[in-house]
Amino acid sequence: MDRVALARTASALVARGKGILAADESTRTIEKRLRDVGVEPNVENRRAWRELLFTTAGLGRYLSGVILFDETIRQRASTGRTMVEHLNAEGILAGIKVDKGALPLAGSEDELVTEGLDGLRARLEEYAALGARFSKWRAVIKIGERAPSPYGLHVNAHALARFAALSQATGIVPIVEPEVLMDGSHDIERCFEVTETIQKRVYEELYRQRVFLEGTLLKPNMVISGQDAAPRASSQEVARATLRCFRRTVPAAVPGVVFLSGGQGDDEATENLDAINRLARAQSVPWQLSFSYGRGLLATPLKTWAGQSANVAAAQAALLERARATSSAREGEYTAGTERES
Repeated sequence: MDRVALARTASALVARGKGILAADESTRTIEKRLRDVGVEPNVENRRAWRELLFTTAGLGRYLSGVILFDETIRQRASTGRTMVEHLNAEGILAGIKVDKGALPLAGSEDELVTEGLDGLRARLEEYAALGARFSKWRAVIKIGERAPSPYGLHVNAHALARFAALSQATGIVPIVEPEVLMDGSHDIERCFEVTETIQKRVYEELYRQRVFLEGTLLKPNMVISGQDAAPRASSQEVARATLRCFRRTVPAAVPGVVFLSGGQGDDEATENLDAINRLARAQSVPWQLSFSYGRGLLATPLKTWAGQSANVAAAQAALLERARATSSAREGEYTAGTERES
């Protein structure tokens, strides 16, 4: 393990003004999103959509990395170059989702466990050869009457740490993602309680499994009200609760946090990120606070494109607008007019 190289890559991924695009949807998920905008979900259209994203000129001004799916890291654009080569030309690092998705946890009534540890070392070695510099593993934590249980928290934290250790052994920076879902009507304090608990468990496991923290990133949910809560917490309340929670759980050795959008709308995800960074600047926190958004960056460009080659330029412009706005929020400098002014 080259610790210097791992730390350098992790720090580059949370460079000031930049964040990560999560373009790692599974085949099932991307097919659903294509259908939703009236696009036939075949291999060629999946490739065309990703090519549109990764050939957007100037995207490297706002993005440090892109998380890819297995299909994507192997694809070539119509130019003949690989998707990874197009990203690298913009100064963007390629990453890879390596988990196999969440399935029902045996012995639990309503919890999930993420699978994919079998054969992971060999897959990581192959992905490194294909150009991956970082990896991601997502654990899904539900909030319910009986969830999460100590059992569910333990198995997911253990798997995250195994993934992280194997990634670093192959020279790849792991992004550890324990996502507490927004689904439900719980209030922000319940989200705080669950987020604090899972993050503590995760860092205990990372320590036990000798993971080098300076060569990792955390991809968490914000501490936020459930989607169906009434009323829902404001962005200022989200910022206060999130930073209070992270001060209790995230070691200072971790170079950065890259928030997931987690079902938030474009505006909500941007405004909450901005509020968190404004408060963090006043409090002088030890980590860079950035983003790793999927839908928060891609929903508008996908609707704009709608599978039409004539709309590629407009969709790329929409992507740049979303990236600019989110970059501003990452610096605590977002205003509602940022995109229009751009």
